[in-house]
Amino acid sequence: MQRRHDPVERAEERRGDGTVDLYDISTWEPRSVVDLLAYTLYSTVSYGLRALVLLAAIAITVSLLVSPAAIVLEDPFVAVFLALSVVPAGLLATYIWYADITTSEPLGLLVATFLLAVLFATFAALINSLSQAVLGFGSGVFFFYLIVGPVEETVKLLAVYVFAYRSSSFTAVIDGAVYGAVAGLGFAAIENAVYISRVIGEASPEVNLFVTASGIATVRALAGPGHVIYSAIAGYYLGLAKFNQEYAGPIVLKGLLIAAFVHGTYNVTVGIVPQLLADALPVGYGVAFVGYVIGYDLTIGYYLYRKLARYRDAYLTLSDDDVETPRPELTEFEPPQR
Repeated sequence: MQRRHDPVERAEERRGDGTVDLYDISTWEPRSVVDLLAYTLYSTVSYGLRALVLLAAIAITVSLLVSPAAIVLEDPFVAVFLALSVVPAGLLATYIWYADITTSEPLGLLVATFLLAVLFATFAALINSLSQAVLGFGSGVFFFYLIVGPVEETVKLLAVYVFAYRSSSFTAVIDGAVYGAVAGLGFAAIENAVYISRVIGEASPEVNLFVTASGIATVRALAGPGHVIYSAIAGYYLGLAKFNQEYAGPIVLKGLLIAAFVHGTYNVTVGIVPQLLADALPVGYGVAFVGYVIGYDLTIGYYLYRKLARYRDAYLTLSDDDVETPRPELTEFEPPQR
């Protein structure tokens, strides 16, 4: 969408001679000393704040990864479990990437989104910890629905917004789902590393390391796909918002509400339903747990699949190879292009 013009500027354009200087009347650019000072200060503060946020995220991430790194150095075999724990989430993210029928996303943007999700995940960990300290509890319906779900889905969506969303390569609604899935993969990767290292570090020396590592890695491997699915849903709506400027805010909020709700519902029910299933059916708790997690992910995953399938069908039905892909409209979430 082109920049909107003031009536004075439009009148000058109709004249077409370009003889009237509209600087500081209806147009502006840094010319005077004060202009340059204001421009420099704004740029310094803007980029400085971004740098501080990034440095803080890096510092927190490094501190969280100290324990996993120490455990891996002590026993490199643990790294195998860390890697295996993200395989299901990685396969799911790959499928969503493959489902993008439009253009392939640049590897650099995918990697950047993954790394940003790893960094921003630390903010979610910090907020969750502070909320636990303030509220006095770290579980329960309100905590999962009002804190964990919204916070974690927001930071994953931010990992998409701050870089990939602003890129010229973000040219289709479905791109939001792809980058959202990659953000979910990054979030799952660092969360798994922290959880697995914590369990191994707190395990009794008498307990077999292989048994401990394989058990927690299996649990985390089951949790990973959920992160990919939830953030892919939110990312899809972020993509939809980019191409619907008038309703961008409500669209993004809708995506976050859906993602946060299904995320919170998983956290609330995963500690209850498997035990109920084990009590009602002739199966052990472990089988009931695995069955419930897979069933829940398949249910929410089908919701995402239907969105991707509808997009694919519409694209195949309506696309014309001779028509150039339109540039996305700018939204209130995106700065104007110069």
